This record gives sequence, structure tokens and C-alpha cells, in this order.
Amino acid sequence: MKLNLDFHNWTDHRKTLVLSVLVGILCGLAAVLLHGTIHLIQQALTGWMGNDGWGWHLLYLVYPGVGMLLSLLIVRYFVRDDIGHGVTKVLLAVSKSESRIKPHNTWSSLVTSAVTIGFGGSVGAEAPMVYTGAAIGSNVAQKAGLSYRDITILLGCGAAGAVAGIFKAPLAGVLFTLEILLFNISMSSILPLLLSTVSAALVSYAFLGMEPVFEATLAPFAMRNLPFYVILGVICAAASLYFTRTTLWLEDRVKGWGSPIVRWALAAVALGILLFLFPPLYGEGYDNLRGLLSGHDPSFEGQTPLAFLMQSPMGLVGFFLLVLLLKIFSMTLTNAGGGVGGTFGPTLFVGALTGFIVSRLLNLLVAAGVPEANFVLVGMAGLMAGVMQAPMTAIFLIAEVSGGYSLYIPLILTSAISFGCVRIFEKYSIYTKRIALSGDLLTHDNDQAVLTLLRTSDLVRDKYPRVNLDWTLRQMVKVVSDSTAAVFPVVDEEGHFQGIIDMDTIRTYILKTNQYDSLHVYNLISEPPDYVYVDEKMDSVMAKFDKTDAWRLPVVTRDNVYQGFISKSRILSAYRNELKEITSQDI
Repeated sequence: MKLNLDFHNWTDHRKTLVLSVLVGILCGLAAVLLHGTIHLIQQALTGWMGNDGWGWHLLYLVYPGVGMLLSLLIVRYFVRDDIGHGVTKVLLAVSKSESRIKPHNTWSSLVTSAVTIGFGGSVGAEAPMVYTGAAIGSNVAQKAGLSYRDITILLGCGAAGAVAGIFKAPLAGVLFTLEILLFNISMSSILPLLLSTVSAALVSYAFLGMEPVFEATLAPFAMRNLPFYVILGVICAAASLYFTRTTLWLEDRVKGWGSPIVRWALAAVALGILLFLFPPLYGEGYDNLRGLLSGHDPSFEGQTPLAFLMQSPMGLVGFFLLVLLLKIFSMTLTNAGGGVGGTFGPTLFVGALTGFIVSRLLNLLVAAGVPEANFVLVGMAGLMAGVMQAPMTAIFLIAEVSGGYSLYIPLILTSAISFGCVRIFEKYSIYTKRIALSGDLLTHDNDQAVLTLLRTSDLVRDKYPRVNLDWTLRQMVKVVSDSTAAVFPVVDEEGHFQGIIDMDTIRTYILKTNQYDSLHVYNLISEPPDYVYVDEKMDSVMAKFDKTDAWRLPVVTRDNVYQGFISKSRILSAYRNELKEITSQDI
């Protein structure tokens, strides 16, 4: 059998499989580069510091602001685009931009997040890495001339490869894409995702070693601790609601802080103070998280004036409870001040603190004897399941990044309880809430997904002759005789929509030639049953058709300028084509 090596003659299926490996390798390299860059910056800035006097740590008041300013300048003068909220931007690209992401996103989020976090910004690198990976996949697919569906698959491969590369967690990368990004992917499309994540993970193993990202000293799972994991699940749900709602509330508030430079100055000062008082908020916080997983209580002696709290068992719990509550503030301040980072890392951090606080209180108050490192790890999964509303990703990611496969039962139990409780109060995740409210969110519901993908502006037809408001019946009859249209839009001199005239109305007067010059269009005009805005969401358009039982409706701009008509038959035809596309099994 002769092997066809001409890439241009390959089927889209074969191209996608080969390119998924390439995307995975590139994402793995990007993850290694991001990890290394953050580490180098942190070492250069803090590696020379001592712990024998907290005066040295006054520099924490300065470093984060410098990093935020550098990121702000890079974004404003070089990138010139909004690159924050990486995962949300990927979701919007799938639903609104045919999965096309700008080329600069293959590097801009990576560079700015490395600077932000390296200088101490209290955010995570994972969401910018996901945005970078998705951009790599999207642009590789575009260069190969693939269709929207195949671009979407490779975009997902990039996002999955990013998660796999940064966490050395290939299965979690696939689940992240399935649960959060690609809501209507077919089972046969999982193969490219698997190839991408395995490729990315192997690259990460080659450069960063085989050790888990979060090595933990874990105790064997004990059935007697199940009730305590149930309690942890409920508390993780409460912490998840606090995390999501406080973050979104704060983001809305800081937008009103004036110009970008004013926001940077205010955020830099506030963040510097928080980091000086609470050193665990510095950077991603993963070093402190690893300490908790190893069973070591940090002291922070010489690093904060609040170190005296560590001298009592309850004081230590109180200190970390404050860190938990303030992490959302430090994260939001970092992004508000021009920094670039995501909520993925802070979610893991807050989850770890939640598990630590719950287990320490159980041991202090009721002598439960629970293994605290186990609870730290399971708490991470509980927060992920609640904040991201992705329980499967949470379960397998935490197992993969720690090697804690023996904790599958508590991981599943706590994640399921957290996810279920959160869903009672919050329908959407932190990534999807804003775009769901705007009507741009793709969901696992095929009908809703198709309506989200359809654009009103693409379905407007302007084949109907326009009639001027001041025309006589004679002028109107001449237009009717030259047209097969059943309805005629009436506009004024500036093109503003005034109403319609249908053929039933014209037939009433067409034989009354003695009135051809006395009757005018404004005598015959009628109001349509409703009208549609050219930028209106398709689910709203369909609701208007259902309400009016009309077969076609006029389309106007927000300034009432006539654009054409949209018909129910055209929508249904587009719906069938789109549904066939997103549920196709041929890739």
C-alpha cells in the first residue's frame, strides 16, 4: 500500500490527527517556557532575601506593582488588545468568532502572565496558558485551511495540551476541554484531544521531570473519615459561592476606579499592603500549598508583622482563614492593576486552605484525627468542582498532579457534594456566568448551542423593494408589477423603517385607477407584528416568531435603519445545517 505524503491531499480527519500532535508539542513547550520564566523572575527578585528580618520584605510592597505596570505597558502599547479572562475568551471565540483566535495570543498571554506572576502578582498562570494553547491550536488549524469544526477541535486540543503540559496531567486536559470548552464534541473527536495531551505531557516530563506537580505525604483512605469529607464538600460549596460571587462583584467595582494608570496605582498600593501582611498571597502561592501537603506548619517569622498569630493553634487557623478570604481580593487587584492572570491557580490555593482549615479545626475541636494533607488535597478538588463546575476535571486533575489515586472515593464524594450544592444557588461557573447573561454561551443542549452559533445578521435578506413613505399609489403599483415580493418595507428619506405594505392591501386598491394619484403610501401602511434588531440573539428572535406566529419579520438597527427581512424558513434551514455540523461523527 502506497503511503500518501502529500499533506494537501489528506482528508481533514488525517490532518487533524497529525496536527493535534504538533499542537500538543507546541503547548508542552509553551508550558515549560512559562514555568521556567516565572521561576527565573522569582529567583532573581527574591532568591537573595533572608528570613531574619521582615524589613527585607518591604520589597513586597514594590515588586507586584512593577510587574503589573510592565504587563499593562506591554498590553497597551504592544498587544493593544484585551487578553484578560483567558478561559472566558476561549469560550467566546468558539461561540462568536468561529474559533478563530488572533495570532498574538500565541505569545501575549504567556509573556504578560509570566511577568505578572514572577513579580508577585496574586493570580494563576493556568488560564493564560489555556488561552495560549487554544490560540496555538486555532492558528495552526487556520494555517492548514481547516473548516470551523476542525479549527474548533484543534483549539480544544491546544487548551487540553496546555492543561496537560502545565500540570503533567493528560487525562485532566481532555476532561477540562470536554467539560468547560467544547460542549458538543463527538466521541470520535476525543482521539485528537488524547494525542495532544499525551504529546504535551511527554514534553513537560522531558524538561521538568517525572515528579508530580504537588507531591504530598498522604495517609491511606479510611472509611471512618467519610462523614468529615461530606462536611468538607458542603464547606467547599460555600467557599466556591464566596469565590465566584465576590470575584465578579469586585471586578465590577474596580472598573470604576478611573483611568488604567489610576487603577494601577490604587491596585498596586492595596496589593502591596496585602502581600506584606499575608506573604502566602505572593505569586501563585504554590510553595505554601506544597508545605501544607507535606504536613509542615509555616511560621512566616520575620516575614510579616502578623507572625505572632502563628504562636497559637487557633491563631494559625485564623491567619489562614484571613488568607483564604483575602485571596479573592489580591487576585482581583492584580488583574485590575494591569496584571494578566487567571482564577485557576487561586481556586486550587483557596481549596487547599479550605481543606487545611476544616481538617485542623476537626482535629482541634473534636479530636477527629483526620489526615490534614489528605483534606488539603481533597479541598482543592472541592473548590474546582464548585467554582469551575467541572467535577470530573477536578477529580482526575487532583489525582494526577499529586499521585493521590488512593483518594478517589473522597475526591469523588467531596467534588460531587460541592458541585451539587453550588448548582442549587449558581447555575453557571465563574468562566461562563457573564457570557451566559449576554446570551453567548454554548451549552451541552444542542438546541441552545445551535441558536447561540446562529447570527441574525447572517440570515437577513434584502430582496424586498423599498417603498418611500410619500409615494403615490401609482408609484407603488409600478414597483409591485416589477416584483414577486409579498411584502414591501416602507422607509423615509434616511432609510428609517416606518412600516410595511403587504400584497393583500395592494389588491384592495389595484383596480381603483381613479385613486392612483390621491392615495399615498402613508394611507396604506401597517405595523408589522414585531421587528428584529440586526444584532439580536437568535433565541430572542425565535421567541418573537413564536409569539407573533409570523413567517417573516423586518430587521432594523438600533437606530431603526431598515436592513431587510428574516424568515422562519431561513432560520430553520440554517438551524438544520448547523445542527448537522456540530453533531457530525465524520471527523
